[in-house]
Formats: sequence, structure tokens, C-alpha cells
Amino acid sequence: MSAVADIPATQAAPAQWSRKLAALDPRQRLRLGVGAALLIALAVVAIIIGRQPDWRVLYANLADKDGGAVIAQLAQMNVPYKYSEGGGAVMVPADRVHDLRLRLASQGLPKGSVTGFELMENNRFGMTQFQEKLNFQRGLEGELTRSIQALDSVQAARVHLALPNQSGFFREQQKPTASVLLTLHPGRVLERNQIAGIVHLVASSVPELSPGSVSVLDDTGKLLSSSGNEPGGSADAQQLQYVQQIEQQYQRRILDMLEPIVGRQNVKAQVTADVDFSQTEATSEEHRPNLAPEASAVRSQQTVESTGAAAATPSGVPGATSNQPPGPSSAPINGAAAPLSPSATAPNTGAASRPPGKRESTINYEVDKTVKTVRGATGQIRRLSAAVVINYQSIADAQGKAGPAAPLSAQQIEQMTALVRESIGFSKDRGDSVNLMNAQFLRERDEVAEVPIWKSPQTIDLARSLAWPVGLVLIGAIVLLGLVRPGLKTLATVEPPLQLPGAQIDTTLAETLQRPALASPVAEAIPASAPEQARLEGARQMARQNPVAVANIVKTWVNGDDAAAAAS
Repeated sequence: MSAVADIPATQAAPAQWSRKLAALDPRQRLRLGVGAALLIALAVVAIIIGRQPDWRVLYANLADKDGGAVIAQLAQMNVPYKYSEGGGAVMVPADRVHDLRLRLASQGLPKGSVTGFELMENNRFGMTQFQEKLNFQRGLEGELTRSIQALDSVQAARVHLALPNQSGFFREQQKPTASVLLTLHPGRVLERNQIAGIVHLVASSVPELSPGSVSVLDDTGKLLSSSGNEPGGSADAQQLQYVQQIEQQYQRRILDMLEPIVGRQNVKAQVTADVDFSQTEATSEEHRPNLAPEASAVRSQQTVESTGAAAATPSGVPGATSNQPPGPSSAPINGAAAPLSPSATAPNTGAASRPPGKRESTINYEVDKTVKTVRGATGQIRRLSAAVVINYQSIADAQGKAGPAAPLSAQQIEQMTALVRESIGFSKDRGDSVNLMNAQFLRERDEVAEVPIWKSPQTIDLARSLAWPVGLVLIGAIVLLGLVRPGLKTLATVEPPLQLPGAQIDTTLAETLQRPALASPVAEAIPASAPEQARLEGARQMARQNPVAVANIVKTWVNGDDAAAAAS
């Protein structure tokens, strides 16, 4: 094996790269170093971006007090967090959202800025009755606020209760009242029954609070609730909704009747309904003429009957004779008693005798009476007005091609008018009206603005999601092709040290050692008077012991030959 071949590869490779780098000019070395540094920086940025967690919202719209408690607990649990823009939400890694919510809920977080009856748990010693009553009122307001905020449409709520002092010394007690202020989510509205539910919820939670004493307002100051006792107030929303439903129902009937005849987009209909929502109540009392006794009902009947002779009136000439008492009776012991006669007691009377008895009868009959109460039903239709417009019809020819549009005939218009009247239940006595007109519709072409593909939302979202990866790849490619690749090509063009076979190396080494410029460094090791074979053996020995010196000698020789060739 030759002397140069015995050099270790671990020492030859760094020396070779160092020689290549030393052969470059300063500008090339600077470009290569900057390119390598930029590639390393891009790799570090890509690793950092790839390792960033996916943030998700833990809680949003927290009060300051609850937000501070949540942040303190997250810091105690060593959980990374950050705020969204504006500080409206606390964000944590996506893989820990549900776990953190459950753990924070077990600790009672977030508590919420609304306090309820937990205020009663912190009563201090020496608290007055007024303070206890105030805490009770605040707790009741907080509980009502929590219940109202549980509705989907309500974002925030405030409840104010006016609870007067109740005392037995007052003849008339003042009734409590309540006010509710609601903040709705954007785009949400409360229906009438939902507002009524809130009113009854508050009224049922406070003793002796009537629903009419509860006022509900929104965040714009609009009164949502009404007591129902306001004279001349605005029309009820339910009534307006009922009228709209009736009108839409009749419109649908007209369209269902005419669309199969003239086409789907060739008929337009509008119906106006006059609905009576007035509430009327009438009471009447009627008496029929007197009926015959046999056809009347007897209410009560009273009969009085008396029998016996009437007392005789004294008669005759006043004096002793007429004033004598009657004599003793001479009736037999056995036998019927003789009837008394007026002549026996008053033999000298001449007056006529009176009737022997008296009878009186009173009958009361029931009076015929009819009481009628009539309550008029609300929501009755007083009048209907229907307006229908039908487009001109195009008649197809024998080949099936549509011809020019032509108006309908008078007979067709009359038939369609009759259909509309029957479909809405036309009543002439009620004053209904139907107007059907035939006219040509104007077809407006909807010009859809074509959005360029680079302005479409999908393209923008895709570009945003791929911005960092594609940008890093492009920057890396630019650095690699613009800085690193030219430097590597320059390194590849530098000629490496000559690698000669063993015999040629020995001959070359011997010739090198014979040169005057190189004889002095090795003259002491190899004498010039030694034979040729001994000199070669000494050169091999020297290459084994000091390969660096031999490599420098070969390098100097190569550089000397290159310099000589350049000079020539």
C-alpha cells in the first residue's frame, strides 16, 4: 500500500473540505455562509410553527372578576393560555378544552357576575334587619336574572324589584312592582308568548305581585310588555299575525287554483282582509203576552172559605119588652133539637136574613221572562278584497314552438274571476271585491356578478391556510438555489489533491525529493548518497511517520507546477 493511501479517512475528509473552502474567494464564502444560515433559520421557523398548538375558546364574554379567577387557576395548573383580539375570550390548546372546563366547573368557575341567594350564606354578626332584607332582595333579583338568562335569545338581563314595607297599621297595603331589562343576542327577537312567560315568571316568584305590575324592556328602551288595560293602545301583535295568516291563506288558495292554468310565474295575487277584533256583549230581557190560564204555570194559589149564619140584628121598639132576655128552652130530652130561627131571639125583627157562608180564592201565575246574553266572537272577517294579475299567454304552434304572448280573452278572464271568487268564499252581502287584470309581465334578467377566482372566499381562506407552508418552501428554494447551490458548485470545481497509484507515487516522491527546493527539508532524514531503493524506502517510512509533511510537500509541488504553467 502506498504512503498516501494509509492516511485515515476521518482526517482526509475535513482537510479536503477545508482546502475547498480555502480555495473560494471571500464573496463566495459569504454567500455560502448566508445561505446555510437562512436554511437553518427557515428550518427552525418551520419547526416552531409546526409545534404551535391549535387554540380554542375556553370561555367567552367573562366578567373581569371571573376572568381573573379563571386565569389564576390556569396558571396554577400550568396550562398555557392567551387572549383573543380585544380580550373577549380566553383561549387554551384545543386538546384540553373539555378537560379544563370540567375541572374548572368542579371548582365553581366561572361563578358569574350575578349573585343569588348565596349572599345569605355570608351574614355577619350584628347585621340589622334592613341589611338582611336588602340581601334577600338582592338574592331574589339575582336568582330571577339567572333564570331569565337561561333563555336562548337573552344575552344579559337585569331585574329590579320594588318591595314595599308591609305593616298591619296601614289599611291599604302598597303592592310590589318589578322591572326587567333585557339584552338580546344580535338578530334575535322575543315572541309574545316568551315575553308573557318572563312576566309570569317574575310575578310568580314575588308574593302578591300581579303580572300587570311587571314591566319588560329591551336594551333600546322599548317596552315589550303591556298591562292590557291601556285604552286606545296599539294593535296587538297576535292580532296582526292573525290577519297576516288569513291573507296568506287566501293568497295561497288563489295561486293553487290559477298556477296550473297559466303557469307558476305567470300569476300574482294579493288579498286584504278586514278583520273585526272588537268584543261585544249584549243582554236582553223579553216578556211574552199573557197566556190562557190553562197554558200558564201556576206560581201560588190561596183559597179562603167561611160557613155559618150571620148574627141577627136587633129590631123592634126600644123599651123594656124588646130588652127582655130570651126564655128557657123547652127542648125534649130525647129527640132532635129544633133549629133556631131568627124569630126566636128576635120575634119582632123584620130585616132580611144574610147569606150563610163566604169563599175567597187567589191564584198567582208565573210571569213569562227570557234573559239572553250574546257575546260577539273576535276575529270575524268583515270584508275581503282580492287583486289578481295574470301574465299574457303564449300559444304554441304545430311544431311546439312558443309564439308571441297574447292577452286572454274576455271569457277566460270571466272564468278565472269566478274561480277566484269561489276560492276565497266571495260574499256579496259582506261587500267582498275581486279584481282580476291581464297584463304582460316584465322579465328582468338577474345579472349575477362573476367574482374572480382570486377574490372568492374559498380561495382567500385556502391562501391564508397555505401562506406559511408555501412561503417557507419558496424562501427555502430561493435560498438553496440562489446562495447554497452556487457555492456547492464552486466547491465541486476545485481540483482535489492528486490520487496516484502506488508505484507512480513512489516515483513522483523520489523525483520530488531530488528537487533542490525540497531536498533541504528531508536531507537529514534521507541522505543524497543513499542508493535509489534505500531512498524510496526512506520516503515511505517518512510518509508513514509524518503524513502531513509529505502531503504538504506534494501540495507544494502541485502548486509549483500550476504556478509555473500559469507563468509560462
